[in-house]
Amino acid sequence: MDLMRLLDELRVLSQNGLEYADNPYDEERYERILELTCRYYGKALDIPSDDVRDRFAAELGHITPKIGAEAAVFDSKGRILLMRRADDGTWCLPCGWVDPNESPAEAAVRETREETGLDVSVIELVDVYHYAPSERFGPHGRVDVLYRCAVESGSLELSHEGEALGYWQITDVPVWHKAHETYARAALDAATETSSR
Repeated sequence: MDLMRLLDELRVLSQNGLEYADNPYDEERYERILELTCRYYGKALDIPSDDVRDRFAAELGHITPKIGAEAAVFDSKGRILLMRRADDGTWCLPCGWVDPNESPAEAAVRETREETGLDVSVIELVDVYHYAPSERFGPHGRVDVLYRCAVESGSLELSHEGEALGYWQITDVPVWHKAHETYARAALDAATETSSR
């Protein structure tokens, strides 16, 4: 049984239910579902249930999946730009959550600048990926949007989020972050297809 997926669905049902409930009986039921969800999220993630509830309360309106943006940046030799993450030691494309009032493409450009020191422009949308809550991808549903980007200016500069930064042949990467190998290969396929036209 996938506990994270179940808890996320209960969280969404309860919070969206509270958003739209129009009578006190429904509000009471949704509150109870949310209370139970917070308790079991707390146990699963080793976080006090009150802290879980505070985090949920910070989300206003209709609950939607989290949106991430990834940037695939290649050099002239076909190598992809990757950062070794400080949090888990894996290698990832420049990436991050989309901020409010920001498009996924804008987020991909911003995250690349913040994490690598490079200013890039978006060449094309490569693909959009959906992930249900899981141990691997986290406690909430998410959508990742992958763009192929080109360097416009700047020089490589490592941020506090990384331990190393550089261009890699996809086959040489020792350990990938989550689905980033899939992203890298999809972006390379898109680049190859574009250049063969």
